[in-house]
Amino acid sequence: METHDRELVDLEKRFWQSLVDEDADTAVSMLTEPALMVSPMGVLKFDHRGYRQMAEKGSMVLQDYQLRDMQVTFPTEDVAVLTYKVKQTLGTRGKNEREVQEMADSSVWVRSNGSWLCAMHTETPITH
Repeated sequence: METHDRELVDLEKRFWQSLVDEDADTAVSMLTEPALMVSPMGVLKFDHRGYRQMAEKGSMVLQDYQLRDMQVTFPTEDVAVLTYKVKQTLGTRGKNEREVQEMADSSVWVRSNGSWLCAMHTETPITH
């Protein structure tokens, strides 16, 4: 894997780990403002405050994840698109419930003032 690719893969993994760690400060520091998300629950556009609210008070928490088949492409030198599959374990905040999901994900990262920030993330369920 090339150095530029590895840098983006490492950033994506760092973001996922911030979700498991419930570290909203790290996650917010890695997002553009606003940022976008497309998921089975719909389309979201949020600022840093809105993301923090979701991360700290949302009903679901990420407990574990496994990323695989990661691919990175650079449409321009300051834009990176990642695609991959993820097996994620979600829990209901404050309860002992778990759900394992397999998803196909993508993220769009943009470089601004020398730093990469995630501008958009998508997730689609993988059905077998």
